[in-house]
Amino acid sequence: MNKLAHIFRLGLKELTSLRHDSVLLLFLLYAFSVAVYMPATGSVIGVHHASVAIVDEDRSPLSRHLAEILQPPEFQIPELLPYDQLDAAMDSGRFTFVIDIPANFQADLLAGRQPALQLNVDATAMSQAFMGARDLGRILQRELLDYAHPDASAQVPVGLTSRALFNANLQGGWFLALLQIVNHITILAVLLTGTALLREREHGTLDHLLVLPLTALEIMLAKIWSNAVVVVICTWLSLELVVKGALGVPLAGSQAFFLAVTALYLFASTALGIFLATLARSIPQFGLLAIPVIIPMLMLSGGSTPMESMPVWLQQLMQLSPSTHYLTLSTSILFRDAGPGVLWPELAALTAIGLVFFGLALRRFRSSLTA
Repeated sequence: MNKLAHIFRLGLKELTSLRHDSVLLLFLLYAFSVAVYMPATGSVIGVHHASVAIVDEDRSPLSRHLAEILQPPEFQIPELLPYDQLDAAMDSGRFTFVIDIPANFQADLLAGRQPALQLNVDATAMSQAFMGARDLGRILQRELLDYAHPDASAQVPVGLTSRALFNANLQGGWFLALLQIVNHITILAVLLTGTALLREREHGTLDHLLVLPLTALEIMLAKIWSNAVVVVICTWLSLELVVKGALGVPLAGSQAFFLAVTALYLFASTALGIFLATLARSIPQFGLLAIPVIIPMLMLSGGSTPMESMPVWLQQLMQLSPSTHYLTLSTSILFRDAGPGVLWPELAALTAIGLVFFGLALRRFRSSLTA
């Protein structure tokens, strides 16, 4: 009981220290509010309001119809562009797509001559250009096929119906909001514990703790539980006020289960922060060490890039990262309402990784205290 009391009181000391750190408190407020809301509303995955121009050399009913089928929100209303301004418009970046409809296009199509339609793409806007060119090609192909062969659609042997589960309107902001929270939890879990340990070393308070009847295990657990409580509370408030309130994202799963999984993830990630802090001699050095660790955890966990798109060896390597399992657990719980019976392999993997990280951090922390 004395050890538990020591851990509890040391954790309260950490919370008191955090309460007087106004810069860190402002960063916490920003990370779980503005930094969640702005990417979810401003960063759109897919084609949205893409600028389109049409060079209509045919001036036929078909060419006017092709201009009318491109509508918001995927595309802006197409602008008519003279042929001699095409290159200048593309060079200046005014339009992402320019469709050039040649003369006699409608007549050649109806005569079965298979005329060419030119689509100019500004590929400097890579994501918009890649997906927009695909969507434009599909739309134009469908409309031209219906115009040249009105009965062709009735002769299709198979009808394909697509249904999107969990996010029927394919709103990318829903996933981006949750991804931002997961990323900020990872960043803060590593930085809070690491900087707290190094700040005590630089101020000399760590030496004061060592003369007390305290063990390295008690000091580590105090830092882990206090910082975990802060991050869990911020996560819960962000879900309620930003994700559900401001963004209107319907969360199907249990938030209590998600917060419990978050606490488990914080056990692993805060231990990683302490381990990195034992390798550094100052807070700036710790920041340099944390960058090559945190960035791969964020970029390769399956949020920014689908795990299936990565090389097989990288997929296997990222299974050793707790962020990979945490992202899978987060989306499964909040969007699919999955329970422990389905997610137990991921929970077991996250627990095992957390214990390994904690053991390595404790061993390194003990050796650094006696060095």
